[in-house]
Amino acid sequence: MKKQLLKQSIKSILLLSLTSIAFNSIAAEPPKIIATVNGSNITNDVFELYGEKRIGAPPSGALPEEKRKELIDELVSRELIYQDAVNEGLDKNEYVLLQIQEQIYNLLTRIKINNLIEENPPSDTLKQSIYQTQIVDPASSEYKASHILSDNVDVANEIILSLNKGGDFTALAKEKSIGPSAVDGGDLGWFSPNQMVRPFSDAVEKLKPGEYTKRPIKTRFGWHVIKLEESRKVDPPSFASVEEQVLKVAQNQIISDYLKKLRDAATIEIK
Repeated sequence: MKKQLLKQSIKSILLLSLTSIAFNSIAAEPPKIIATVNGSNITNDVFELYGEKRIGAPPSGALPEEKRKELIDELVSRELIYQDAVNEGLDKNEYVLLQIQEQIYNLLTRIKINNLIEENPPSDTLKQSIYQTQIVDPASSEYKASHILSDNVDVANEIILSLNKGGDFTALAKEKSIGPSAVDGGDLGWFSPNQMVRPFSDAVEKLKPGEYTKRPIKTRFGWHVIKLEESRKVDPPSFASVEEQVLKVAQNQIISDYLKKLRDAATIEIK
C-alpha cells in the first residue's frame, strides 16, 4: 500500500479527501469555478469547505463581500504555494505522503462513525436503561463517612483491632491516617457512590450507620478502614436535565458494539 501511495500525486489525494466529505451531497452539475490560478480551478465547493473550517460556519450564507474576497484571496495564495511545492517535488516526498495517508484514515474514520450514529440513533429503551443504571441507581442514596487510610495492610488491621477494643475513630484517624482528611478525623462529608472508587463505595453501601469495616478495604490509594456516619435518600436528576449526557453514553455504546463486531470478524496479529 505504501508503494502505491508513493505513486499518487498529492493533488489526487487531496481531491479524495474533499470528495469524501461531501459524498452524500455531490451536485449533479459541475461545481462553480470562482477562481483560476495558472490554469488550475478553485471551485465553489472548495470555497465552502475552506470557509467553514476557516470561520466556523458555511460561507454560503450572508457573508459580507469583503470577507468573501478575503477567503478567496487566501485560497489563491494557498493554490500558489501548493503549485510551487509540487514543482519542487514535495508531492512525492515520502513523509508528506504518509502524513496525507494519516489524514485520509482519520477523515474516513470520522465520517464512518458519524454515519453510524446517524443511521443508528440510540433508542429510547437504551437511553432509559443508561439513565437508570448510571444516574438514578447511583444517585438514590448519599453517605456521610469517615476513613483511616494506610499504605500498609498490617497497620490497617491494627487500627481495626484498636477500634474493636473501643478505640476512638476520630482520634485514630488524626494519629494514623495518611490521607488529607486526617486533620478532620477522617471525615469525608457527604458523597454519592459514584464519587468514590468502586471497592470503597461497595464497602460503604454494606455498612449501617455507626458501623466500620471489619477488614481493610484495598483501593489504588491504599488500605482503608471506613466508618459510616449517616445515609440519606436523594432524588436523582430528571431525565431531561441529563439527556445530553445520556445520549453521549448511548452513542459511545453503539460505537463500542460496532467496533467489537468488526474485531470479532477480523484477523488481527500484533507483532
